[in-house]
Amino acid sequence: MADVGKLRADHEAIAAIVPQGARVLDVGCGNGDLLQLLRERKQVDARGLELSSELAGLALARGLSVIQGDADSDLEVFPDDGFDVSILSKAIQQMRRPDFVLEELSRIAPDVVVSFRNYGLWSRRLSLLQSGRMPGHRVWHDEAALHPSTARDMIELCRELGLETVAMAPVNAGKVGTFRENGLSRLNWAADEVILHLRRA
Repeated sequence: MADVGKLRADHEAIAAIVPQGARVLDVGCGNGDLLQLLRERKQVDARGLELSSELAGLALARGLSVIQGDADSDLEVFPDDGFDVSILSKAIQQMRRPDFVLEELSRIAPDVVVSFRNYGLWSRRLSLLQSGRMPGHRVWHDEAALHPSTARDMIELCRELGLETVAMAPVNAGKVGTFRENGLSRLNWAADEVILHLRRA
């Protein structure tokens, strides 16, 4: 069983969105914490894709169905509507082609859940204004954030790709706020991280 004391709040919130018994693909699944939670709590048919061979190995050792691969190039192997929900948790800003990845996720599943760091947060804006340097990661050329974006940036990209925003929720200090259908301006200004529930139009 998953260690309840170590469950991430965003994983709990994502699990609440996923229907019971759904077919789920978790892209950038890491060591499989979210997949294990979904399997135990929602009895999903869970699959994962992870770039790191070490993390994929840890997930496999837990008995999870995970393959090692790169979302920027390997999502094409998954069939159209092969899953009910596709998830990309805290990984979209590390993708070389985030628009391609989102298109592929929506091809693979009608419902898509994406979480990411919001660079529109007021304190990050203030830091940029005061220091003239991009906040939020170690150095501007760090691979940990290839595409630093705001919540508004991400939602507008999703809209351009034909994805409807079903609901959005802020994450601050490890706590997830209420999922709402609207309120982007406040979310863009006040959320440290954002969870989006998207649906193919």
